[in-house]
Amino acid sequence: MSVQANATPLPDRVRIRRALLSVSDKTGLVEFSKGLAALGVELVSTGGTSKTLAEAGLAVRDVSELTGFPEIMDGRVKTLHPGVHGGLLGIRGDAAHRQAMDEHGIAGIDLLVVNLYPFEETRASGASRETIVENIDIGGPAMIRAGAKNHGYVAVVVDPADYGEVLAGLEANGGETDIALRRTLAGRAFARTAAYDAAVSGWFAESLGETTPKRIAIAGELAEALRYGENPHQSAGFYRTGESRSGVATARQLQGKALSYNNINDTDAAFELVGEFDPARTAAVAIIKHANPCGVAEGGDLVAAYKAALACDPVSAFGGIVALNRRLDARTAEAIVKVFTEVIIAPEADDEAIAIVAAKKNLRLLITGGLPDPRAAGRFVKSVAGGLLVQSRDNGVVDDLDLKVVTKRAPSAAELSDLRFAFRVAKHVKSNTIVYAKGGATVGIGAGQMSRVDSARIAARKAEDAAKAAGADKPATIGSVVASDAFFPFADGLLSAVEAGATAVIQPGGSMRDDEVIAAADEHGLAMVLTGMRHFRH
Repeated sequence: MSVQANATPLPDRVRIRRALLSVSDKTGLVEFSKGLAALGVELVSTGGTSKTLAEAGLAVRDVSELTGFPEIMDGRVKTLHPGVHGGLLGIRGDAAHRQAMDEHGIAGIDLLVVNLYPFEETRASGASRETIVENIDIGGPAMIRAGAKNHGYVAVVVDPADYGEVLAGLEANGGETDIALRRTLAGRAFARTAAYDAAVSGWFAESLGETTPKRIAIAGELAEALRYGENPHQSAGFYRTGESRSGVATARQLQGKALSYNNINDTDAAFELVGEFDPARTAAVAIIKHANPCGVAEGGDLVAAYKAALACDPVSAFGGIVALNRRLDARTAEAIVKVFTEVIIAPEADDEAIAIVAAKKNLRLLITGGLPDPRAAGRFVKSVAGGLLVQSRDNGVVDDLDLKVVTKRAPSAAELSDLRFAFRVAKHVKSNTIVYAKGGATVGIGAGQMSRVDSARIAARKAEDAAKAAGADKPATIGSVVASDAFFPFADGLLSAVEAGATAVIQPGGSMRDDEVIAAADEHGLAMVLTGMRHFRH
């Protein structure tokens, strides 16, 4: 059943006479409370918040004075009482509400300051299940929702970052809030409780092993309002979900102009790709353009890897994103800044390298403190009209797969190393994908084509263009290996790779015509291994 709307007009201005403060995060609390006290606001508080205020020399009433009931059950029950919720929900302009408040001795609460138990932080810390459950806040969300619903009379503050805005408004308006501020704060309050509930429900689904729960809630916190989206006519914002994964969302930007929507998307693609390469084993560099790699290489050091990656497609690398799997050093920085680059992202950077990049004032430098784990579980969400597609992150790693040789000739050790390299890269190229590689570097990449044959031909043509640019007499695909992100449905795609000069192939297998494809490989002396795992990326 629906509830009849109350016809009482809302006041524009409300004087703040009484504030209830109950916070887990004490950041800025004392300064804010002193500002309230200076405006003549009565402070009411709970537990640790009350103690903090009293120790700062502020006059503060305990919430039990409003409720006439002590905190019980280790603080689980302290604000769930009509003395609190009546003070938050009572409509001051409604005679019946005022009468009820007077009859039951309920004092109005004009300002509610609450931030919640640190559930998200506790979960991320790896705490026990019991500790996580104890950090599910009950009284806090109940008060926030009550006060925000009654925003015609109550201002609700859920974030210490808003203290300054609220105090400035009160000081400017003689201790009163206006309806515009109260509505804004109410919207923020409901967004906070929604995000909190999303975190709790997500944890339950994860702990229960539910990969497709009946309902799913997804929340994020605005990191930055962006100038526009993929195109200037689209609005956009960048939100953090709280995932601890190293990457663009958790990085520190040391310099350069603000990141755009496309910068963020491309930088994420670049860093996820370079995370496939263990820095203890090899240095690796990925150069990305429009979310696709135009060059990837590994080497003895970052300079060698960068130069090899750049050689794959030096034209497309102009204005690209460069991702590194090791600390950015001065020599590598000097090499990168010779080519116009939008973003450099790395786990760390030397002071000298930072100074070199600083000479390019618009070049963004992001430091992450670590690499993304390619094997880590996670969730990938994509919007469609009227719904969401949700899947687990593609955390398949070629080094964990049992590669099956299906041709008469087995790959040599050098070919096998390049095959693994090429398949790591293919995982991060838009489907249909063909990747040629030689000597631990890509030498031709075909991405996002409707036909796998076209991808093979485009990759070969890219290699020919790179050879001409380098003054080489033949493309580097001669004697290379080739990776396909999914099976060859016909032999024609494989034959295109043969024409380009590939000598070995890695692909998932699973086509109805696998035998035909294998026979074609044998006919041309190719070695072929099957992974049993595909890497579509749309």
